[in-house]
Amino acid sequence: MFVVIGMVALMASVAVGFVLDGGKLVALAQISGLVIIGGAGFSSLLAATSPQRLAAVLREILSLLKPDPYGRSAYVELLHLLYELSSTARREGLLILESHVERPEESDIFRRFPTFSSSQDAVAFLCDSMRLVIMGGLGPFELNEMMEGDIESFGHQVRKSPALISRIGDAMPGFGIVAAVLGVVVTMQAINGPPEQIGHKVAAALVGTFLGVLMCYGVFQPISMALEARAESGVRYLTCLRCGLLAFAQGLSPMLVVEFTRRNIESDVRPDFKEVEGILRRRGAAAAETDRLVA
Repeated sequence: MFVVIGMVALMASVAVGFVLDGGKLVALAQISGLVIIGGAGFSSLLAATSPQRLAAVLREILSLLKPDPYGRSAYVELLHLLYELSSTARREGLLILESHVERPEESDIFRRFPTFSSSQDAVAFLCDSMRLVIMGGLGPFELNEMMEGDIESFGHQVRKSPALISRIGDAMPGFGIVAAVLGVVVTMQAINGPPEQIGHKVAAALVGTFLGVLMCYGVFQPISMALEARAESGVRYLTCLRCGLLAFAQGLSPMLVVEFTRRNIESDVRPDFKEVEGILRRRGAAAAETDRLVA
């Protein structure tokens, strides 16, 4: 949402400054320039990628209208999930988790954590890694290498869209020059016309360059940076999950698994130890009470 607010503020600042300098906003309404620049940009995007990737780019851009799914509450939920899995394995044995990781959509544990369950990448990462732990025969070092490989592959995938948007944005000033040159061609065709007509066509040509630069630095680059930040947020989330799974594979206690994970959360979204401990105790007491009532 903030990317939209930022772009609106940017456009408003440019428009207000232009008007204060004596300009008329109607002079910037050059539909032909927008058609040339917008059409060229979209066409180059079609030429540079597949329909599937284009659809993914559009979905990721629309996702910027929603809050970052990997905020503080998501990390608190992740810590609680790891605590539940570790406690269940310690209390009932490691094999009890097999049904949960084989069919996560039917797991009563995963259903209690909707934010985590909504992330298909995180669920697949946890289940694939937990499955290796349950199977045994794989040391923590080998498991860590496999999880790092998964995260690297995930990072490469989610960084494709920001890179693509950034490269299209870099081309916008060039498309603006194309629109300006075409405007000059039209101006030269009307060189014998009245000065007002020639001035209007020259202004229209210059607007093409203006729109190209504005689209590059005012639209495409902010969107690319926001998508990149969202992608890095997802990579950090999986990295924290990797730390928790590694601690679980080493047989640490549930609270140590949680603490090992918490220490790898970035400070701006990291809950403190007392907060996490209090949440786990309250939820644990609530779960115990529910089990007692059911029994």
